[in-house]
Amino acid sequence: MNIAAARPEPIPFYGELGSTNPVFVLPGAMQERSREIAADLYASFTLGAGQFCTKPGLVFFGEGKASDTFVGELKGKVAQAPQFALLTKGISGDYDREAQGRKTRRNLQVVAEGSARSANPYSAAAALYETEIDPFLADHELSEEHFGPSTLLIRYSSKKQILEAARNLEGHLTATIHGTENDLRDFAELVSILETKVGRIVFNGYPTGVEVCHAMVHGGPYPASTDSRTTSVGTQAIFRFARPVCYQNFPDSGLPVELQNSNPLGIWRMVDGQLTQKPL
Repeated sequence: MNIAAARPEPIPFYGELGSTNPVFVLPGAMQERSREIAADLYASFTLGAGQFCTKPGLVFFGEGKASDTFVGELKGKVAQAPQFALLTKGISGDYDREAQGRKTRRNLQVVAEGSARSANPYSAAAALYETEIDPFLADHELSEEHFGPSTLLIRYSSKKQILEAARNLEGHLTATIHGTENDLRDFAELVSILETKVGRIVFNGYPTGVEVCHAMVHGGPYPASTDSRTTSVGTQAIFRFARPVCYQNFPDSGLPVELQNSNPLGIWRMVDGQLTQKPL
């Protein structure tokens, strides 16, 4: 039973339920800076031992020599990765069980692993996996979150395939696109699809930095969060905890001080659609 709903006065539940934060490396960007993207991607998915809710866990990219360079660069970095420490014994155990399970999948290749796990119950080894787009589309489990310092590479060979993969995504907190201006024009439909799938779209960056600012949206469609209309980071987060109340036809003396005509607090207020600090 939903405890929140069973209360005499139900309360809203705002939760993050998982996100793999897909990354799309488009052809122009891959051709121009494959090594740079690989280095920065490694830093992002291992940041905090891969325990960020915005960790990039799925990476889509095309065929070609630049892509092979990209994979080779990532492979080298993961193979040399130190041992990571996870937050709890339980998280570490879950990570290890998923890693072992992935080794038995026929549709998945272990490209590289970091330092072997030690006797420390909190330890974890970085891991890099790879699959093709068709097995990925056929196996929903491959898109599920693997919490910890790992990521999954998915190769595609056509624009049609990558658009299909984007349409099949569940809700995520973020999606990232690496591309050129030409890439953006050629893959404009991808952006339109991702607008319906995530709360934040990152261009030529990485999702693991979440700035607390007016423009930030940290949320997204289910199951990334339970309420896609709100954000948990940034000034708009206040709307999770605020309920609007309208005071109609009240005399000035009966209004809350924030609404009185003289504006005694000197705060910014919306009057006839315009922000102002002036008294009325």
